[in-house]
Amino acid sequence: MNLKKAGILLFLFSFLYGCSFETPTSFPEEVLNDTMLQLDGSEIQFRDILRKHEGKKIVIDVWASWCKDCIVGFPKLKALQEEFPNTDFVFLSVDRNPAAWQRSLTRYDLKGDHYFIPDGQKGVFGDFMNSNWIPRYLVIDAQGNIELFKAKKADDKNLKEVLIN
Repeated sequence: MNLKKAGILLFLFSFLYGCSFETPTSFPEEVLNDTMLQLDGSEIQFRDILRKHEGKKIVIDVWASWCKDCIVGFPKLKALQEEFPNTDFVFLSVDRNPAAWQRSLTRYDLKGDHYFIPDGQKGVFGDFMNSNWIPRYLVIDAQGNIELFKAKKADDKNLKEVLIN
């Protein structure tokens, strides 16, 4: 490969890498307007979920009952809840159907607020997450800003760092 082609490839890689992995610090309007289901089957906009926790730090866990890594991570998540009792925990399920989601809540005894994303990982929220992997943890600060956009494990050192501060 000649030097010119190598330079072009390096430029393209840098450009694409920089654009596709930008870390958001806030939720766009279409994500805030995305509709999710509550335990009673009623709809709620994501913005209203965040409003319920206004003034508090929030850990959002995106998960599903069919996800082995999610289930294996629950003990670490429960330890995180014990370590940070003043943090609110919001669980967003991308399960295939609401019945599987609700059965798993009893089975795994997850404490926090629970919602079901009807479009799973393929809808507005999933597109925003830009992830084909769960579990996924986000931390939202008391002002509603995204403090940590991407953690894949409940014992991720970055997750604990932002919760301590």
